[in-house]
Amino acid sequence: MELLRLAAEKLYEDELTEIKKHDKGIIPVGWQMSPRAVFTFIAGGKVGTMNITSKYLGNNRLIEMAIASLMTDRALLLIGEPGTAKSLLSELLTAAIHGDSGKIIQGTAGTTEDQVRYSWNYAMLLANGPTREALVKSPIFRAMETGVIARFEEISRCSSEVQDALISILSEKNISIPELDEDISAVRGFSVIGTANTRDRGVNEMSAALKRRFNILILPTPADMETEINIVRKRVGELSTQHNLQAELPADDVVEKVVTIFRELRSGMTLDRKEKLKSPRGVISTAEAISLLTNSMALSGSFGTGQITDNDLAAGLQGTIVKEDGKDQLVWKEYLENVMKKKGTEWRNLYHACSELNGR
Repeated sequence: MELLRLAAEKLYEDELTEIKKHDKGIIPVGWQMSPRAVFTFIAGGKVGTMNITSKYLGNNRLIEMAIASLMTDRALLLIGEPGTAKSLLSELLTAAIHGDSGKIIQGTAGTTEDQVRYSWNYAMLLANGPTREALVKSPIFRAMETGVIARFEEISRCSSEVQDALISILSEKNISIPELDEDISAVRGFSVIGTANTRDRGVNEMSAALKRRFNILILPTPADMETEINIVRKRVGELSTQHNLQAELPADDVVEKVVTIFRELRSGMTLDRKEKLKSPRGVISTAEAISLLTNSMALSGSFGTGQITDNDLAAGLQGTIVKEDGKDQLVWKEYLENVMKKKGTEWRNLYHACSELNGR
């Protein structure tokens, strides 16, 4: 049975094995490799005869700071705009440090305190009372017991009560179970990597007390056009192989057009900084650009020639940019008429395809 998605420790198993075999550094207690080896796994390099792929295309100093934070007793919080690879970096760090990225809590408005600490198998609880067998351990509970890192995605989506439950765990490094008259203390190596979306600021603002328990790193959006193009091109290639999309990879000019549109709409200004623009209310992130191009490949491979056309791109752009309401449609229409239409002949077919879908 072929899995839809492999965890990082499975996907890059050969690389991890090779890195550990050649690792000469000092390995912290509870880790499976040294900090420098963790960095090599994420940033890429040559180990023995193997070329280690670069998996996070960003500032290498941020990777070093993240690894250094996890060597202390403080947790790590990654903050940034949607699509800045917070979850990816979190997964890569846990895969490299412990070979286990699966102890994860996905924060939502419905996340409860039980999902952070523990809950009970109520059938067993009613039959035998509170016992160890009836205890249902949260991912953080299991991470504490085994001395590994738990991942907490989108912390700011959770209510203040859930966030407060995390404060005591990060402060005391234990979980109290009064029903069993027990305290579970964390094994050395335990930590938490949290992520928070700056677009969710104000949903459930993290308290100062909780923030103090974390070392905070802000992951920026790609600083320049070239970096974002490289990220998009690399990730689209990986997804194409993973999903066996029967289409050619997007040409360089196609990737450049998509990234140009996204950067201009995201910043509210044309690349030459000569004209201000309105930005849509939805997210116009690098991750959305990757998704758009991947979907365009699937569309072209299944129903077209196998080469992404302007019509394929237009369909994806319409769905990505016009998400929220009629205002987004007006923003997109203004961009088409005031910016894309004036970009030159190489943009003309894309302009006409987008205008037709947007209701010229």
